Amino acid sequence: MQKSCGWPGDDALMIRYHDTEWGMPVHDDRKLFELLLLDNMQAGLSWRTILHKRENYRKAFDNFDPAKIARYNPRKIASLLDNPGIVRNRLKIASAVTNAQHFLEIQDEFGSFDAYIWQFVGGAPLRNKWKTLGDIPATSPESDAMSKALKKRGFKFVGSTICYAFMQSAGLVNDHLTCCFRYNQCR
Repeated sequence: MQKSCGWPGDDALMIRYHDTEWGMPVHDDRKLFELLLLDNMQAGLSWRTILHKRENYRKAFDNFDPAKIARYNPRKIASLLDNPGIVRNRLKIASAVTNAQHFLEIQDEFGSFDAYIWQFVGGAPLRNKWKTLGDIPATSPESDAMSKALKKRGFKFVGSTICYAFMQSAGLVNDHLTCCFRYNQCR
């Protein structure tokens, strides 16, 4: 049996996410927006909760299309607040709309969100060398800088801890344990 990071436990969806997605560098703007939106929704909750609702979020939020989400009106927001398949937090739902608007502004300014967001790690994944789960930090100087920059642009729910979780999920940082079979695959 292959060694893994261990944090997925015995949850099949978490294991599949760890084994196929987490830590793999993402350069597709739509996927980056998806991960940012889901990490925003995670604030104060577990990733397991959000991951198990991801397909519901995909349906509710127009397949994570930032151009559509940026135009959500009060009626659409009200329907999201009535959707039992997602976390119905008014501030987080409103932040998805606000963040989509600013995401589009960054695309216009930089040509892509990818070009903008990867600058925080110098364009290549940061490869850590953690031996235990307890070694993995909740923030980093890079997530601090990302958080500050995104907040300055008007993004919501982008504290340093959320930005670090986003960096992990989008592969800007490789936080697989060095003993994990995925460590050398995430470059």
